[in-house]
Parts: sequence; C-alpha cells; structure tokens
Amino acid sequence: MNNNPYLSGQSPAERAARAFDALKLPSHLNLERLVKVVEGVRNRPIEIEAARSLNGGSVCGLWLSTDEVEVILHAVSPSGLHRQQFVLHELGHMVLRHDELVVPVDYVGVLFPNLSAGLVRRVLARTSFSDELEAAAESLADLFAAAIRNSAREPRSFEKVFG
Repeated sequence: MNNNPYLSGQSPAERAARAFDALKLPSHLNLERLVKVVEGVRNRPIEIEAARSLNGGSVCGLWLSTDEVEVILHAVSPSGLHRQQFVLHELGHMVLRHDELVVPVDYVGVLFPNLSAGLVRRVLARTSFSDELEAAAESLADLFAAAIRNSAREPRSFEKVFG
C-alpha cells in the first residue's frame, strides 16, 4: 500500500484541505498558536527570522529543517500581512511534510556518502520546486490565513508577534 499523498490523484487544493482538517486547529487562532501546533507536528521548535537577502519577488520565504529546529526565513516587507503569508506558506510545506518527498534514500547515499541521508533529502527536496508542491503549500497557507482572519480575537496576529 502506498501512503504517499502525492501519488493518490488528489489535487494540491484537496491535499491542503485534508492537511488543514487533520490539524484540528482551535477556533480562535493566531499565528503564534499556529506555530505552536506546527511545532507539535514537527516535534521541534520553529524559529522565524526576517532575511534581507530574500528579495520578496521570486523568493519570499525559505524553510530550513534540521533534526533540532525548523527555521523560516522571510523577505522583509512593509506589510505585516505579506510577511505573515510568507511564513504561512513555509508552515504549509512543513505540515505537508514536503521535506520527506522527492529524493529516495538510496540515491542520496550514492551521491553524498559522507553526509546524513535525512539532511541531504531535506535540502534536495526543497531545492527542486515542483508546481504541485508549491500549489499545495500556498493553498494550505491560504486556509491558515482565512482561519486567522476569521478569528474574533486576533485578526492581525503577525504584527503583534513578529512585527
């Protein structure tokens, strides 16, 4: 039985909706609470930093995953909502476990015998941007944004937490 959701025939939006529903997010959501939920899913802390080297055009955010920490770097923008969307997109990749796709372990061992297979797979998986992976992450980011926006308590949580 194949458990890879990318081989099941679902569209990126369907995969995003399924992942969103599986999180069982609280009704009053803000970015900080969402980050805590994703930290639980990933079993490690998430650090979020602005990176002036990201231009906000072709690359707005970057996710780096290690065994100890998840790091999200986001482009600098005068708009808190834009920065929040950059972060939500990378959280979407984390929830969808895009670091576990693309590169088979045996292939990694041949290419990089002196490096940890897990580390190499995570890096290589995120350097080849598949339209389907990006569409699924953006769909999930949009669902996260709508949940935050619809929360009566924290409509602009990015400004308060990461502004």
